[in-house]
Amino acid sequence: MPAERFRVEVEGRTLELSNLDKVLYPAAGFTKGEVIDYYTRIAPVLLPHLADRALTRIRFPNGVDGGSFFEKNAPAATPGWVRTETLPVPGSSKGRETIDYVVADDLPTLVWLANLAALELHTPQWKVGEHPDMMVVDLDPGAPAALKQCCEVALLMRDRLADDGVESYPKTSGKKGMQLCCPIAGTQDSDLVSGYAKRIAQELEKAHPKLIVSKMAKNLRPGKVFIDWSQNNAAKTTVAPYSLRAQSVPSVSTPLTWDEVAAGAAGKRPSTKPYTATEVLKRVEKQGDLLTPLLSGGPQLPV
Repeated sequence: MPAERFRVEVEGRTLELSNLDKVLYPAAGFTKGEVIDYYTRIAPVLLPHLADRALTRIRFPNGVDGGSFFEKNAPAATPGWVRTETLPVPGSSKGRETIDYVVADDLPTLVWLANLAALELHTPQWKVGEHPDMMVVDLDPGAPAALKQCCEVALLMRDRLADDGVESYPKTSGKKGMQLCCPIAGTQDSDLVSGYAKRIAQELEKAHPKLIVSKMAKNLRPGKVFIDWSQNNAAKTTVAPYSLRAQSVPSVSTPLTWDEVAAGAAGKRPSTKPYTATEVLKRVEKQGDLLTPLLSGGPQLPV
């Protein structure tokens, strides 16, 4: 039986939506229609963090319990009104010299992506044609360490970065870890940004060897938090704020307050559990976008 399709107008663009009742999160009964609704409602705070950034999507056409695939290239049936940017991809595993990336600058593009079951949205730390305007530090706990220990490390990282005049803003990954996002000047290349993040990670590892590890080797991680400084490599991306994640429930990469991080470090809920799409919409209604400072730039990093 052919999929039921619905034609809708979104900010002057015509889209065909399909399979709105298809369950993409079976454990929660969360449908594709609800995914589209979430991305539509969260768009005012999400889109500024996607603007001008080459977008990598992870698509789950059969839901989070089915197969998935990374998608960087614009699909063959991409509407002509969707912005694409042709960018070089040095070292591509598929031998490509360039990729036609989608750039999600507007609500119609976001709805189109949600209809393709592009549940996860990942962006680089730079805008098209520019140097990084953000430094990201990923905090990845090795069991039995968990989000509580990530919160402890986040506080240590915040204070160390502040010593250099660098402000940091926390968010959950939507899975087991966290990220700290730091607005920077956008005048230094990714190698310098990555090198600075690595140096700070090594300093904190030396000061707190039982809690922190800065090396990628997985055998070093149990019971510690890996500070992944390599997220600032020009070829890497990080899950965008407010993106859904492919978990059993529709969890979201959620901005936090530092008070919540401190509560998480003390082992108090809810900072130590993932937030769902419904909860994040309520948080944004009450708090607005906690990551707005990321959009205004920041200082140069010390060399």
